[in-house]
Amino acid sequence: MSRTAALFAVGGGVAAATFFGSGVASAAPVTCVSPPSANDIQVDGVASCGATAADASHASATATDSGTAVSVAEGNGTTSTLATGYGTALGASRAGGTAYAGALGGGIAHSWADGGTTVAIAGWGSGATAEAGGVDCVGQWSFAINLASGQVCALGN
Repeated sequence: MSRTAALFAVGGGVAAATFFGSGVASAAPVTCVSPPSANDIQVDGVASCGATAADASHASATATDSGTAVSVAEGNGTTSTLATGYGTALGASRAGGTAYAGALGGGIAHSWADGGTTVAIAGWGSGATAEAGGVDCVGQWSFAINLASGQVCALGN
């Protein structure tokens, strides 16, 4: 139990750094939101985002610098993604699920929620995946959790 708490604390720190900034300049921020648009796609310089939602769902994606963020939601799901630097954040939800993915400068994060809540956060040179089938962390700046199953990983373990 204490190991899980420690991993959650470390992941929370990585999450805070991801969502509150990493010192990487924000030259070209783009934010995509659906609804009101059924399929919102934006590109500004080398930052790009896409968000699509159906069935009373909500999807939002934000990218800065050369990040790429994509969010998809259906069946009353909620998805939020954030990518900075060269990061790639991919998120999807359905059946009332909530997915969060954050990629900080070069990281790759993938979060897929089917009725539960998943979080995947990856920093530079790392990858994180959180989905119903399990969680996976690669690299020292990774954190993933599936709150429905209780599965968690951090720091590449």
